[in-house]
Amino acid sequence: MNGFKFGPFDENPLVFDKAFVGGKWVDSLCGDTFEVINPANGEVLGSVPDMDEVDTLEAIERAHRAQREWGESTLKERSGLLRKLFGLVATNTDHLTQLVTLEGGKPLSDSRGEIVKANVFHEWYSEEAKRVGGECMLGVQKKDSQLLFLRQPIGIAALITPWNAPLQMISRKAAAALAAGCCVIVKPAEDTPLSALALAHLINLAGFPPGVFNVVTCSRDKMRRVSGVLCDSPLVRKLSFTGSTVAGKWLYERCSQTVKKLSLELGGNAAFIVFESADLEKAVQACTDSKFRNGGQTCICANRILVQDSIYDQFCQKLEEKVKNIKMGPPINSKNSQGPLINKRAVGKVSRHVDDAIARGGVLKIGGKVDRSLGPLYFEPTLITEVPSDALVHREETFGPLAAITRFIFEEEAIQIANSVQAGLASYVFTRNYGQAHRLSKAIEVGMLGINEISITPEQAPFGGIKESGLGREGSVHGIEEYQEIKYLNFNMAAFL
Repeated sequence: MNGFKFGPFDENPLVFDKAFVGGKWVDSLCGDTFEVINPANGEVLGSVPDMDEVDTLEAIERAHRAQREWGESTLKERSGLLRKLFGLVATNTDHLTQLVTLEGGKPLSDSRGEIVKANVFHEWYSEEAKRVGGECMLGVQKKDSQLLFLRQPIGIAALITPWNAPLQMISRKAAAALAAGCCVIVKPAEDTPLSALALAHLINLAGFPPGVFNVVTCSRDKMRRVSGVLCDSPLVRKLSFTGSTVAGKWLYERCSQTVKKLSLELGGNAAFIVFESADLEKAVQACTDSKFRNGGQTCICANRILVQDSIYDQFCQKLEEKVKNIKMGPPINSKNSQGPLINKRAVGKVSRHVDDAIARGGVLKIGGKVDRSLGPLYFEPTLITEVPSDALVHREETFGPLAAITRFIFEEEAIQIANSVQAGLASYVFTRNYGQAHRLSKAIEVGMLGINEISITPEQAPFGGIKESGLGREGSVHGIEEYQEIKYLNFNMAAFL
């Protein structure tokens, strides 16, 4: 298996069929379950508890009981436990890779990469946990005055996470929350709950106290009911969500009733802009890697590909050659670099974007349909050129393997197209003109901009968007601040003398 070492799925020691609440493996109180499906072949991988409002309230209560002691734990204790977790995840990388691939349809190499990226946040925040500090100012109003600014854990944090990076999204949020001293309740995506439960097992092995990390699983039918309880509970003081803009707005409104602190990483619609001065070979390779990683099912992948007129034909020809070499097939086979889409809804959206682009004058070069010989969710790597800037792919995030190429002439035109959407998560610029790069760095309305670079998510970087792509930042030294509150103390020291 080209370096991947794991046996049959039913022998994977990290597969669990119960939720994790208060340090125990539990069923839903009503006894309901739902199935976890392998999108590559439609087979049932297993079932997990389909929890509801009552189960969620129990998880909140368990976290509440644990919060005070965990919030008062020493920085060294939190750091040490996160470091143990880092070691356990590293040891179990192959088992976790198998889980992510089978429940999410992600190619093995992408799944392995996700586990590594997830684990760096355990390492990073094991180090940042030791640096949680405050500030002191002397003599501000009077010579004997002393102002202290304390950083304290905000309290219970609810984490609602997506299916496309099921382990990385939990780890990026949870590691920061745990380092800050917050107890956590995770509601994983209904498509990929097994990864969350595997992480819960490793967290338990690492020695985190009962109630500090909890996983509540539920089906799509109960998703709003469970999420609603997390939003409405006054005991939950922080909610972090990664997902669609529509769902994020619903959570935003719901959380207003308890004035929660929010982190929202919502939809993207990344522009990938290639200027005539760019290194063409590197730009084409970067475009291929960004657009087709995990079948285009990432929030920061290239969605609107804008290429300057003078190099347009050259770029499209070279990209076509790259797309032809993408091998699609069962993701468990390490030779395949593209697997299935996650579900039928995803296939339907990509199909609509393809049909719309062609109807508006786009030229289909490669792909454009489902490969039924592989299964109903295998959408071919697709390239469409001459796509106008009013096409649906420019107005919505595709989340699939469609490279739609739009021609532009002037720099200002590219900026206008890039900024014409309400999304503002990430974009990319390829140019060797430094002045141009500097202008674009200020002009493009996003939270993250890669300049001649598509690898923009190291643990040291503050990940997040602007406009309708969300609030807050994850990763970096700023990620832990999302789970803290500042308490200001004003001492008149003369009273103690």
